[in-house]
Amino acid sequence: MAMTLTQQSEPYAHWEFVHPDSGDRLRIVPERGGLVSEWRCNGRELLYFDQERYADPAKSIRGGIPVLFPICGNLPGDRLPLASGDYTLQQHGFARNLPWQLQLLEDQSGVRLSLSDTPETRAAYPFAFLVAMEVRPVRDALDIVTTISHCGDEGEAMPFSFGLHPYFNVTDLGRTQLEGLAPVCLNHLEMAEAETATQLARLPEGVDFLTRPAGPVTLVDEAAGTRLQLQHLDPMDLTVVWTEPPRRMVCLEPWTGPRQSLISGDRKLELAPGQSQTLTCRYSVS
Repeated sequence: MAMTLTQQSEPYAHWEFVHPDSGDRLRIVPERGGLVSEWRCNGRELLYFDQERYADPAKSIRGGIPVLFPICGNLPGDRLPLASGDYTLQQHGFARNLPWQLQLLEDQSGVRLSLSDTPETRAAYPFAFLVAMEVRPVRDALDIVTTISHCGDEGEAMPFSFGLHPYFNVTDLGRTQLEGLAPVCLNHLEMAEAETATQLARLPEGVDFLTRPAGPVTLVDEAAGTRLQLQHLDPMDLTVVWTEPPRRMVCLEPWTGPRQSLISGDRKLELAPGQSQTLTCRYSVS
């Protein structure tokens, strides 16, 4: 069988996974936050990726599928209060900035990305953990199954939030729709409740909001005639929508909890020592 995971140097250093049956392709940069930088499905590139910005390591990445852990959003003063003391944790956590390990799944259906604690992470988040993310291109879709484990054998429960921050190409923000969102949302720019329809009308101007939908959410590119549906299961069933004009992209993000969840307790997840939690989502295209 031909190799399905190979190391490439162009157009930037990455690993390339090609599904042996469909030919669908992933590009992955494990050393840059376990980043899936490209997903080509049925010959079409779904993910937006600013390669020029990526080439400057001093700048945050705009594109691909960044991983948010152990928090989504930010904390007041970047301060995480725990029973063991206060810790400084930056916006969206540290997972998107650290090197991950990459492996080919045994059945060659996809890849496994994993991140475990280090002295650096324990200075900000004093837990032994493992985040293992299996990414599989399936027919007309991308499956992402993430298992988070508290690897300590004693001590306090490990609180966390987890999210993905994928950037999707769109043809024209003015002709882009989102279906399935709840009618009311939290506008992150003002940290206030807002009408979702009002936010959607502002996609071309830039939005950042969270909703609690009852089911799948579909991104509709009217100009291209394409639909991308996020199917996400509890507890990773919140949806954040973010645009940054003039970039022709929409971030359609599954989160487990809102901003400041670890302080407010709103949908805060916790794992006792030795416990694990599995989170699943699928992006399907039509």
